[in-house]
Amino acid sequence: MSYKLKYLICAILMAVCLPVVSSAAKKAWTLTSPDGRISAEIKADGKVSYSVTFDGKTVLAPSEIAMKISDGNVFGEGKVKGVKSGEVSETIPAVAYKKALVDNAYKWLTLEFKDHSIEFRAYDNGVAYRFVSTAKKGSLEVKSEKAEFNFPQDWMSWVPYVRDGETFEKQFTNSFENYYEHINLSAWDTKRLVFLPVVVDAFDGVKVMITESDLRDYPGLYLNGHGGKSLTGVNATVPDKTEIGGHNMLQGVVKSRHDYIAKTDAGRGFPWRIVGVFEEEKNLVNSDLTWLLGAPADKNADWSWIKPGKVAWDWWNDWNLYGVDFEAGINNDTYKYYIDFASRHGIEYVILDEGWAVNKKTDLFQIIPEIDLKELVAYAKTKNVGLILWAGYKAVDKDIEGVFKHYSKMGIKGFKVDFMDRDDQLVMRFYENVAKTAAKYHMLVDFHGAFKPSGLERTYPNIINYEGVAGLEQMKWGAKEYDQVTYDVIIPFVRMAAGRMDYTQGAMINCTKGKAYPNNSTPMSQGTRCRQLAEYAIFEAPLTMLCDSPSNYMAEAECTDFISAFPTTWDETVPVCGKIGEYVAIARRKGNDWYVGALTGWDARDLVLDLGFIGRGKMTIFQDGVNAHRAARDYKKVSKDLPVDGKVQIHMAPGGGWVAKISK
Repeated sequence: MSYKLKYLICAILMAVCLPVVSSAAKKAWTLTSPDGRISAEIKADGKVSYSVTFDGKTVLAPSEIAMKISDGNVFGEGKVKGVKSGEVSETIPAVAYKKALVDNAYKWLTLEFKDHSIEFRAYDNGVAYRFVSTAKKGSLEVKSEKAEFNFPQDWMSWVPYVRDGETFEKQFTNSFENYYEHINLSAWDTKRLVFLPVVVDAFDGVKVMITESDLRDYPGLYLNGHGGKSLTGVNATVPDKTEIGGHNMLQGVVKSRHDYIAKTDAGRGFPWRIVGVFEEEKNLVNSDLTWLLGAPADKNADWSWIKPGKVAWDWWNDWNLYGVDFEAGINNDTYKYYIDFASRHGIEYVILDEGWAVNKKTDLFQIIPEIDLKELVAYAKTKNVGLILWAGYKAVDKDIEGVFKHYSKMGIKGFKVDFMDRDDQLVMRFYENVAKTAAKYHMLVDFHGAFKPSGLERTYPNIINYEGVAGLEQMKWGAKEYDQVTYDVIIPFVRMAAGRMDYTQGAMINCTKGKAYPNNSTPMSQGTRCRQLAEYAIFEAPLTMLCDSPSNYMAEAECTDFISAFPTTWDETVPVCGKIGEYVAIARRKGNDWYVGALTGWDARDLVLDLGFIGRGKMTIFQDGVNAHRAARDYKKVSKDLPVDGKVQIHMAPGGGWVAKISK
């Protein structure tokens, strides 16, 4: 090798390495969002911490992060060996989502340590970080993770506590559904866990949202308060011994646990911790951070078979048909009636909820004698309707491969999997195994009894929905004082900021304030009829239930025809206006048509919706009737042109709603 060639190679190596060495010698770095308004200050001086500002004002004070490995090593401690940074700007096509194309623009910074790195990203609406093991092989045991969220002031926050449990151990088993308390950070109950997402009211209307993404083979994150301005992350440890029990012998009951939170392969990335920052609270309803930070789906896989849609649902209305010449219940005659109803209204699916398999056997191959599934599948096929089956967690876990292979061959289109009610590492493995196996057999999955969306729905787009929401089913048994109407105008900004939710709207029996009561067989909703219709535009759900009885729907043909024609995935989503706990309005586009919905709390409300971005169009409107404050079912259907200036004046009754389809 010539001297000149050696000199050239050395010069190139120095040009590449010198900036890294220089950066590594530093102990603090600043990472800004593409628009420059959000800034993360990252410090690594033996320990790693970060803080976040928006327009120069602190939204998150310095907060330490670390991951303790059982061998004594601690990710986030030690000397920084190198630093890399860059910027990404791209547009990503999405499958079964609230928009067809998703903008993905961020700046990134990676701190490199001996055997791990920490990745940071700054978006125009938030900051995220994660730990990455850089070992080439082997496994590691994560003893604990330190995730602090220190706020500069004692701000108000929207808090969903785990409902029950005297200890953290008991709270690790929960349904991830509760109503919200709006309280100061210092008022958090130190003995209770809070599930994600959480939203904090910062200065000047700015909202801070905490959640996570790319949650795979690792436990979910809870938050716990300490009586001050700081929150701490808490993870469930790995179950050691479990047994089948709980609801109808379908749950996994944890009897003992290990003293670590995960045992996993080395050389992997861990979940992203997300601090969303939103100048306008209406933009919370349109956050893409969870989806963007999920691992991309296999680009070589064919996902064209995924068919989102609406579902005629049996369980909420208790199979309560009338005007028929057979005894309604869990039997073939009843389900053929549901199939006929779905076919007549262009509803893509009918679900067979709990009851089709023999109870308490934890065996999905034992079917009750009143049900002939093969006959129902064949009948539904002639009506262009797909069937989805409900199944409990342990019944599926017993033979995941066998269940999906068998029922896919039979012609079943998917499963609603229920009662996981945990998010420790073992259950997280179950989620991914189910999603992967279902995809193999071209089947959809609706995770009920589940935690919030955490990125796996991007990795496996056949995960068509998640529950993790105190939806309309609460009206079957919830205490009379439950305030579902106020909850409805909180969740679009908090729970839905993480993604899709199986709320199960569509009630045709509607009640004004104080008139609804729990009724399992003939359930009702709080608020007006138009509220139920508008929820099809407000709530994101690629698989959307029509919860009421076909008999009730057929008695309300005008409303039924309207919601039956609703899309469930969208080409574009635009937040119109909103205030957490008071009102919300969202516009969604499918092709050339726009669907606009609005909800209010228990206060009657007049709004002016600025829909100028839509342009010209013909509006079909369902609005609260003049007597909806007295008779919640009262509504009026109106047709008119969208005003030239795009300004639409609407009135909503107490607990009311407003919804329109706008055709170009």
